[in-house]
Amino acid sequence: MENKPTQIKNGHDSEKELKRDLTTRQLTMIAMGCAIGTGLFLGSGLAISTAGPGVLISYAIGAFIVLLLMGCLAEMTVAHPSTGAFGFIAEKYMGPMAGYLVRYSYWIANVLAVGVEVSAIAVYMHYWFPTVPGMIWILLFGGVLIYVNATSVNTFATFEYWFSMIKISAIIGFILLGLYVVFGSSSVANIGPENLVNTGGFLPHGWSGVWIAVFISLFSFLGTELIAVTAGEAKDPDVAVPKALKATVFRLSTFYVITLAIMLMIVPWKSAGIDKSPFVKVMEILNIPGASGIMNFIILTAALSAMNSQLYASTRMMFSLSQAKFAPAFLGKVNKKGVPLTALGVSTIGIMVAAAVSAIFPNTSYAFMMGISMFGAIFTWFMVFISHLYFRKAWEKNGGRNLPVKMIGFPYLTVLGAILLAALMITTWFTDFKILLQFGIPWLIFLSIIYFFTKNKKTNVPESLNQQVK
Repeated sequence: MENKPTQIKNGHDSEKELKRDLTTRQLTMIAMGCAIGTGLFLGSGLAISTAGPGVLISYAIGAFIVLLLMGCLAEMTVAHPSTGAFGFIAEKYMGPMAGYLVRYSYWIANVLAVGVEVSAIAVYMHYWFPTVPGMIWILLFGGVLIYVNATSVNTFATFEYWFSMIKISAIIGFILLGLYVVFGSSSVANIGPENLVNTGGFLPHGWSGVWIAVFISLFSFLGTELIAVTAGEAKDPDVAVPKALKATVFRLSTFYVITLAIMLMIVPWKSAGIDKSPFVKVMEILNIPGASGIMNFIILTAALSAMNSQLYASTRMMFSLSQAKFAPAFLGKVNKKGVPLTALGVSTIGIMVAAAVSAIFPNTSYAFMMGISMFGAIFTWFMVFISHLYFRKAWEKNGGRNLPVKMIGFPYLTVLGAILLAALMITTWFTDFKILLQFGIPWLIFLSIIYFFTKNKKTNVPESLNQQVK
């Protein structure tokens, strides 16, 4: 009898130990909570200083790449809703080593991204407490969020939902206030659309600056793929996952481009940087009593929210690694509340790394942590595109049933997404973000060596994965 691709309700049978409690609304908020963090509130300053007003094009290109990524993910995740997500799919269609590299690279990306967010928290707290070492805040807030993630997934999701609501409401409020200041009031001088072309024009650093800033913009979108990771704990993933993916990409793209445009019309682009959030600088320029402090509190909440989601993602990916026999079995155990507690403990090392980096390099810790964390993310996204090519070929060759969600423009847009990401990774070697490849290449070599030494100890993928589910 002909073997056909099948829809697997859970990647590995043991993933049934996880609780399927997440709704479409919670999935969307978790992904937005992970994405709307320091990439927008602090990293945007770095992007603006790199590209000038042309950063709007950078974020539009970044949004386009993510849109292609979400199209591929939606198709594959609906076919295989698993906590292993793209790692499981890479393993199934490209081989065990591909699944191994993707899972561990995504895990390290989120572990280090947790460090990025907590490093930014230290910057935000410096606004109120300039004499307190950043390491203190890193350890304090790290401990709080470890506790939150150690509770049930529903508690985590509720916590993340309200975190996300606060910052999304803040962004909407910022947009409305900015539109009024720019277009509805004539009382503030040196503010308006002319700031988009003053001081060197719209592209002061040329197209090269715009292209480099695309890399920075992608950090702002890191987390949108989290919906695929949460599929193993989602109610009705066939419906919830595609809806959440589409809503997340649309909302993020709109928020980012409009918010940055307003910011650039108020704050001259040369004033951007990462000494403090550009959002706080806007409030200082507008001179609204107490507004800068309130905005600093909101972006602190945003960083906590993103850190919370990334800690969740890294924990679930380590859980998936254990279920696939790529990590010790004890990391795949869950407690009575359905939380993989040991995997959570291992995934907190990013907080420790951030504390150490903050102590050694207090002025550059944020940029350094962002550089090393982005390799795992971009590599994972690149492998999603490659996995999609293998997935669709196998699915169609073996006469699989019609897919509920299909990527438009296949295979051309899938290939385009992979080319754009590969080009961005190569570009970083010639920029200040060379650390991405300096960390990433040795990381892949290290993983490959470990894989070849341990592959004989890995058992085969459970037979249930190959059973046909009608």
